[in-house]
Amino acid sequence: MQSGLVRSSVRSLHAFRSLSLSVPNLSHSNPLGLPSNKDAGNRPPVMPRMGPVRKSRIPGVKKVVVVASGKGGVGKSTVAVNLALSLLLTQPTKRVGVLDLDVFGPSIPKLMGLEGLGEAELTPGGRLVPMTNHGVGTMSMGYLVPESATGENPIVWRGIMVMKAVQQLLFDTDWTSDAHSNTTASTKSSDRPTGRDLDVLVIDMPPGTGDVALSLGQLVIVDGAVIVSTPQDIALIDARKGVGLFKKLSIPIFGLLLNMSHLPTTPPIYPFGPPDKFHQAARELNLPVLGDLPLVPEVSAGGDSGRPVVLLEAPHVDRKETNNEHDEGVRMVKREMSRLAEKVWAGLGY
Repeated sequence: MQSGLVRSSVRSLHAFRSLSLSVPNLSHSNPLGLPSNKDAGNRPPVMPRMGPVRKSRIPGVKKVVVVASGKGGVGKSTVAVNLALSLLLTQPTKRVGVLDLDVFGPSIPKLMGLEGLGEAELTPGGRLVPMTNHGVGTMSMGYLVPESATGENPIVWRGIMVMKAVQQLLFDTDWTSDAHSNTTASTKSSDRPTGRDLDVLVIDMPPGTGDVALSLGQLVIVDGAVIVSTPQDIALIDARKGVGLFKKLSIPIFGLLLNMSHLPTTPPIYPFGPPDKFHQAARELNLPVLGDLPLVPEVSAGGDSGRPVVLLEAPHVDRKETNNEHDEGVRMVKREMSRLAEKVWAGLGY
């Protein structure tokens, strides 16, 4: 799988966007500053004031999987990008995308090696065009916030603006416009294949059970959720809350994933405590354990470099006879993520 780095696949000379980071200059109905959507068939749903909400499919997306956690700092975003890439590695003919719904702390651009490449472009109809690397199209608030020399451009929005921004990210992104994995940065936009729906969109959720999760659950048909936790009690408490929210929103839960569970030594070392309480929580919640990811520095290094760990193909990593504990840890992560991807594909009916 080639790592084609693509800013976007459609340029528009007629569609422009204007975004304000502060409340006074912001339109509550259009926080992302998008032009009017000219495509009537892809207009986002309207949240009713009363009565049940009618969920719908995201335009250009066949299936949706969310990666969530009740607590921040458990590696959810790292799991999300490695899951998306593992889905593509296990079924290379499928199209996979990642949507970053962490409005205040977007990390997908950094993790996917797309940081600092400028703002996302727009289609002639005024929809956002995903930015692509490693064969996976992505969309994030990180592509929509004006860059600063120091990187200190916080978004200061109230809940109503956040909810509307989430709605725009969900329904005003043209997922049929991004490039395939064999596309390079030098490829002309007119030569890039378009028009094919994503087979699966992986959504990286913000921590907690607030407005974003509620908006997603009310507006979108979600096909499954992966709940990420670490072994600590405080993480498990919040993971239970996340499970409870998804159950209330009638979102199917594929299971729980234990992250940073142990150091891959012999015998294993459990820096955050043994996994017993995690497995107990899974039993009490009647949910399967989807995997057990060790704590290895290459996972963090891969995220910092924009090349996630599942793409690591160095010979010393894939050679089975090595006794290096770090190499074994990377192999374990790749193996667990591949198994997780296969379980997700099966859960989606592929």
